[in-house]
Amino acid sequence: MAANAHERYAQIMRDVELLIQDHIAHQKSGTPHGSKLKLLVPSVGIFFTPLPMQDAFVWQDQRRCISSRRFVAPSFNDIRLILNTAQVMSLIRASKLELVTFDGDVTLYEDGHSLSSDNPVLIRLMDLLRKGTRVGIVTAAGYTEAEKYYERLYGLLDAVAASDIANTAQLVVMGGESSYLYAYSPTAPHKLVAVPEADWKLPEMSTWSESNIVELLDAAEAALQDCISTLRMPVSVLRKERAVGIFPSKGTRLAREQLEETVLVTQRTLDMHPAGKKIPWCAFNGGNDVFVDIGNKKWGVMACQRYFGGIEGSRSLHVGDQFLSAGANDFKARLASTTAWIASPAETVQLLDEIAQLSSLKP
Repeated sequence: MAANAHERYAQIMRDVELLIQDHIAHQKSGTPHGSKLKLLVPSVGIFFTPLPMQDAFVWQDQRRCISSRRFVAPSFNDIRLILNTAQVMSLIRASKLELVTFDGDVTLYEDGHSLSSDNPVLIRLMDLLRKGTRVGIVTAAGYTEAEKYYERLYGLLDAVAASDIANTAQLVVMGGESSYLYAYSPTAPHKLVAVPEADWKLPEMSTWSESNIVELLDAAEAALQDCISTLRMPVSVLRKERAVGIFPSKGTRLAREQLEETVLVTQRTLDMHPAGKKIPWCAFNGGNDVFVDIGNKKWGVMACQRYFGGIEGSRSLHVGDQFLSAGANDFKARLASTTAWIASPAETVQLLDEIAQLSSLKP
């Protein structure tokens, strides 16, 4: 029975693989709306690479015993991990993995924690750097001081400083979604130095005027204040240079429904506000807070690509945990590069192990 299920599932994945190939062909010809996949899934976006879905299914079936289950059908998580594997397989087989960017919380470390020296992801990140792959951490945390990023990422920064990696210029940190870029520097007090904006900002970013930024943050703050009153949330408001948000006092947890309602109300308000149409922004649920940032991770990833010499989206991979369209700040990264959707730091470790394994199998 397991063999029959495996064969049926593999054939389905092969059919999906062919649909993706057809969609890519239509993308290249400038007629993406004519693809079979677009007709079946109108919301489908762009694909930067083909996806070997059948091979990825076989890989995951060996590890998750999907076709051996009698009562539990292939789940959302099964499909999510198959897609991750297919994306990694495509990048490795084409020798195109030049840049890997990561979200911070829930991707590299648990929510609200730091990247400590005993985190198992460290040796995997170091392996990427040794192989010449650029590494970027694209986080919503918006600090204007390198010291704050060092406090969150000290395990990685100290490990690079103590390593024998020849080219340490391959590591950057993008903060505030797309607002502040820092590069690793062994001589800097906190091992990070701010990169001049001319070296990474995209031309479109120069049109984001200060007046428009202030107008948008004012509108966002007003929407958040309305939600605080309506939902009776015990929170404080924090206004930054490029962001505004709400957060509870230490030890207090907000309900998921409160967070999601606040995100959706704020998104709707900014969608309808003139300021929301002038510059890109991102409203997201941070797990126990809600923030609105100027820009988003599409721009953050693209800025990292520009800083490293113009790396294409088909040669980049963004790894994150927030890809649901409502209140998820990794979602926009899909427009800038290939992506992998993980659900925990442990899954990030597994993904990086897959990259290492598949790289070792490559002829």
